[in-house]
Amino acid sequence: MTPLFAAIGEILVDFTPVVEEGRTVGFRMHAGGSPCNVAVALARMGAEVEFVGQASTDFFGRFLVEYLRRESVGTRYLSRSSAPSTLAFVALVGREPAFTFYGDQAADTLLRPEDLPAGMAAAAVLHFGSISLLRGTTPATIAGLVQRLHGRTLLSFDPNIRPSLVGDEPAYRQLLTQVAGAADIVKMSETDARWFAPGHTAEAVAAGVSELGPALVVITQGARGAYARTATVQTRVTAPTVRVVDTVGAGDVFTAGLLFAFAREGITSRTALGRLDAQGLDTALRFAAAAAGLSCMRAGADPPRLQEIEGFLRR
Repeated sequence: MTPLFAAIGEILVDFTPVVEEGRTVGFRMHAGGSPCNVAVALARMGAEVEFVGQASTDFFGRFLVEYLRRESVGTRYLSRSSAPSTLAFVALVGREPAFTFYGDQAADTLLRPEDLPAGMAAAAVLHFGSISLLRGTTPATIAGLVQRLHGRTLLSFDPNIRPSLVGDEPAYRQLLTQVAGAADIVKMSETDARWFAPGHTAEAVAAGVSELGPALVVITQGARGAYARTATVQTRVTAPTVRVVDTVGAGDVFTAGLLFAFAREGITSRTALGRLDAQGLDTALRFAAAAAGLSCMRAGADPPRLQEIEGFLRR
């Protein structure tokens, strides 16, 4: 059966801090990686989704593959490698997560075009992005896939920029510009937007990214909600008021919520996306914001299920 959604990119282990009396005394292991989080969030909402990438055969890789299967995310497009798993240690700086990555020559950075099965191109929606565009052979593999699927598959892109990992900034900016231009939906955080175009407002960044080619640009702004624009519509939604435990993975859950809300209305192509009116866009954004808000109430990347989101929206 052809999946409705596919997500491609990194799959890694996040270690979140265990804090006692104001001190970090250890770390707790969670499955992570932005595209992996999107896939799991979609599955918990009830979508059929496959994860595309490469996982290690080491202990952490086995943990990650079992996690995907337990969450009902398809693994038939996932290849395996004896290279090690990427590990990410997360600490909170203020209210924002700060990441330290250990992933040189890791399995998820070594994806090659020949690792991609032909069947995955049949998915209606493909999500990609994040640190998978930074290291090894994976960036070129994903960029090539995106170019091949442009105009055939609804392409969703979240740069999820980690400045500390960027080695060659001009080359990275060029790659981000290239894949953003090929994407149909670009979602970025306000932090991403400040790095992408320093000194510009969210509205100005969204306008600039729109000119590259995507049909929809969304910029999330944390507790202040989100701003979105298409060629014909602009709208803004407020964030729900929640008790924040941490924000790890919230942006990924927002992306999944947006894609899921669109799919429920039959918006799984660029043509359908172009017919969005203000009300339809607002409804999808509010669903995405509710999903992200619920995820902020939990430690680690722990997406809510559909009934939780719908109950939250009713309240």
